[in-house]
Amino acid sequence: MRVGTLATAIKAFAAQFSSSFLSVAIVAICFTVVACGTREREVDIAAKNGILLMGNGAEPKALDPHLVTGVPENRIISSLMEGLISYHPSNDLEPEPGVAERWEHNADFTVWRFQLRENARWSNGEPVTAGDFVYSWQRILSPALGAEYASMLYVIRNAEAFHQGQINDFSQVGVRALNPRTLEVTLAGPTPYFLNMLKHYSFFPVNPRVVERFGGMTNRQNSWSTAENYVGNGPFRLTQWTTNQVIKVAKSPTYWDAARVRLNEIHFFPIENVRTEETAFLAGRLHLTSTVSPDRIPTFQRENAEQLKIDPYLGLYFFRINVTREPFNDPRVREALNLAIDRRMLVERVTQGGQAPASGIVPPGLQNYPASQQVQFNLQRARQLLAEAGFPGGRGFPRKEILINTSEAHRKIAEAIQAMWRENLGIDVGIYNQEWKVYLDSQSQLNYDLSRAGWIADYAYPMTFLEIFTTGNGNNDTGWSNAQYDALIQQARTASTEPQRMQLMQQAERLLLTELPVIPIYWYTRIYLKDPRVQGWNPTLLDNRPYKYVSISSG
Repeated sequence: MRVGTLATAIKAFAAQFSSSFLSVAIVAICFTVVACGTREREVDIAAKNGILLMGNGAEPKALDPHLVTGVPENRIISSLMEGLISYHPSNDLEPEPGVAERWEHNADFTVWRFQLRENARWSNGEPVTAGDFVYSWQRILSPALGAEYASMLYVIRNAEAFHQGQINDFSQVGVRALNPRTLEVTLAGPTPYFLNMLKHYSFFPVNPRVVERFGGMTNRQNSWSTAENYVGNGPFRLTQWTTNQVIKVAKSPTYWDAARVRLNEIHFFPIENVRTEETAFLAGRLHLTSTVSPDRIPTFQRENAEQLKIDPYLGLYFFRINVTREPFNDPRVREALNLAIDRRMLVERVTQGGQAPASGIVPPGLQNYPASQQVQFNLQRARQLLAEAGFPGGRGFPRKEILINTSEAHRKIAEAIQAMWRENLGIDVGIYNQEWKVYLDSQSQLNYDLSRAGWIADYAYPMTFLEIFTTGNGNNDTGWSNAQYDALIQQARTASTEPQRMQLMQQAERLLLTELPVIPIYWYTRIYLKDPRVQGWNPTLLDNRPYKYVSISSG
């Protein structure tokens, strides 16, 4: 899953506040608190009414689970939709029953059967059926839709062939409704981790009747997911979507587990500027921030220790390289750039949030998969490779640029790497930023030279980090293609034993780190501010939480 704002541009306070409703509101509240000293804070009022106020980091690109790829979108969609399996409130490795109340599988984990709840309902009152899942999975796999996450479903028998247009009959794909409440899924190979994959929003259902009414299965401009037309099956329903201001969701009375839901509403604020978000939190406008400015972490550790949270986070911060552009089509250039980065200095002096220098693609901590140590800092080798590529001492290297999404933290990281390349290799690169949606489009269209990127695990398994770089994957966005790599990933998907899968994935990672269409930078931690009254917000590796377990006390 793509991760967006780590932190955003640190600019003049007044300039950042002048252009939005939220900014005006924050300024007004801050003024009232200072002037009068008696105004009740918005977080206190909201807590009394069971409303959680969250910073979302960015305006979501969309709220259609089949057309998004990012963390800002995931936070909201997870409140509105639910798959067969849900996230456990404290352990990402444990499956939590969702729409499916129970399930079973055969001996080699290739055939799964799910029994749906009789009381599972859409927010319009219609029952959620096995046929809804069949329609939804056909939709995301339909080539005409152009879903970037379609490859997540390649574990299903013939799903890849259907998505690639090699077969046209969806009945040949391994998913069928045995009856309205029973879904059977046949996989391409043994997949014991399938339940954890099903938590991801790419497997979420959409309401077929509503999708057809507002544009049809493969229409990317379908208006079913607007505030006026949205129909979900999650614990909350969409009530307001004011672009660049707020998205509000309210408790859904039709949700099968509505009695467990303790929050009445959640308000998501797309505040891209991290200083604005921090100010909103400190001024009593937010219960949770999406992130924290790296240079503010030491201050918060001293002055707001109870509110500052630094949690484990299964993710990789990296740079994509557009290998279709010269000189990045030369692997020697890519390796030279990789070897010339001092990652330890970067995490200790720039990011300052407990991140670990990335020595590979897949982060440490996954069972039976030791982290690679292939990525190292080696100036002598970097300079040698650059000279061999025709740029001794950086002479003759063309002017190139690093694309970042608007964020001061991303800029500081890019500036640090820019300085390392200038000092260590004698090359100079520029830096430019784009707003989140534009930035995503630039990557997907290969309209960049180098681009900062982040990937948070979609499920706790190495494959989630490796399969995105296969040929044609909607999240590849590098122009890199390697038949040997594709074959290793496909073999890993269908391997009969866990040791075989691990060995094949390790081979694939070694090849990826040899070719280097991406440059690993560091492995994430999750850093944010949280009001102590927010309960049920437990540290999790994937930072996904079932909102029905979250509450807020008014005291």
